[in-house]
Amino acid sequence: MQFTDAERSALFRLLEWRRDVRHFLPDPVPDALVEDLRCAMDLAPSVGNSRPWRVLSVESAKHRQAVRAIFGEANHRAASAYQGAQLAHYQSLKLEGIEIAPVQLAIFTAQDPQEGAGLGRRSVPQTLEHSTAMAVQNLNLVARSYGLGVGMVSILDPEAMAQLFAVPADWRFSLYLCIGWPQHNDSQPLLHRNGWQQNCQTSWEVV
Repeated sequence: MQFTDAERSALFRLLEWRRDVRHFLPDPVPDALVEDLRCAMDLAPSVGNSRPWRVLSVESAKHRQAVRAIFGEANHRAASAYQGAQLAHYQSLKLEGIEIAPVQLAIFTAQDPQEGAGLGRRSVPQTLEHSTAMAVQNLNLVARSYGLGVGMVSILDPEAMAQLFAVPADWRFSLYLCIGWPQHNDSQPLLHRNGWQQNCQTSWEVV
């Protein structure tokens, strides 16, 4: 199947506006939209068709507060890598939306899923994490098509997250998603806009 120029243009526009969001409105997200996000993940490719992503919808105040505490500790440790003006800049960044985002998902990756019988992942087991990343990207793009924003929180201790949710031993924490209606929309990456790191062109070399 070949798509039209208009459809392709819409896809690139969607990619342009797919940016991490940290500032959310508290307005709820309809269940039907959340279901569409789940369906979008179902459409993702995966190594050996293993579908290793495992998704927990974090809805209780107890769990959200615990995640916020884990973030606080990890963020404090991360800040120790910077000094002076860069430290002050880091501490000024808004790096998560746990306090407000109405939909929050803890994403884990099964390290030895029965699905796929190991096909394609024996030599490069990281392809399991790559598969989860593609599923999350599907979710991101469909969320953006509805006007929803998604913030990916990675400043979390994986072992603490696994203990908090008492997940199976072969589940490895991948990332935490905050999803909701953004306070404002911008096609420019947040860290580019606030001066932390300029967006740059992909390195593409002929070898």
